[in-house]
Amino acid sequence: MQHSVRYVAIGDSFSEGIGDAGAVPFPGWTGRLASGMAEHLGAPVDYANLAVRGRLLAGVLDGQLDAALALDPTPTLITFCAGGNDLLRPRFDVQGLIAQLETAVTSVLDRGVRIALLSPADPSARLPLGSLINRRGDAWAEALGDLARRHDLPFVDVSRDDHLRRAEFWSEDRLHMNAVGHQRVADLALHAVVDGPAPVVPPQARVDRRRLREEAQYYREHVLPWIGRRVTRRSSGDGRAATFPTWTTATPLGQER
Repeated sequence: MQHSVRYVAIGDSFSEGIGDAGAVPFPGWTGRLASGMAEHLGAPVDYANLAVRGRLLAGVLDGQLDAALALDPTPTLITFCAGGNDLLRPRFDVQGLIAQLETAVTSVLDRGVRIALLSPADPSARLPLGSLINRRGDAWAEALGDLARRHDLPFVDVSRDDHLRRAEFWSEDRLHMNAVGHQRVADLALHAVVDGPAPVVPPQARVDRRRLREEAQYYREHVLPWIGRRVTRRSSGDGRAATFPTWTTATPLGQER
């Protein structure tokens, strides 16, 4: 049966759902959004997720977007969230990246497919070089917002959501959101994309101060491997494929099959 909403996500690790260990049918904010749309609309939603961790914007547009538009039947909705890996690179050209994205957006709209834009989550509050990441993230979010306004697209400014800077929304690696963070983004997207209910902010959790030993362990387990990949020009997504490359069905909560 062909459903009225056919939703496919493209992007990097954020859209892939890394960090979400919650007990849900489809983890990550994209999967949670698919389930949320099914609940809000009262009908099943076809869902695919082509996002792969480590991808730069060009890789998302050159590979994943073509694959999304080639799905049969054609999607009715695409969410795009990428650029977070680009802003971690030494050279970061906001205008060049947004020009590439605008060309892609135009081609999607010409096909009669809706596209929603999201800015990447901002992990800068607890990372080395956090101020640089924050400045670049703000510039990218501003450019995305301008693009969305020019084409009347839904836009979710994840990177400048004040609540998502709180530690309780993030996983141990401090780069990816945990289940609570992914659910917050899904709620924001549901409101923006299908006029779902306004998101409810969880109460602020008590956050213990980090100890020196814990910081050393964090750098050893997460920062040093990341630096190693940069030096050797490897990606965490090398050899990985999409988690849901073809249509699957998201149903209203309580009706999972």
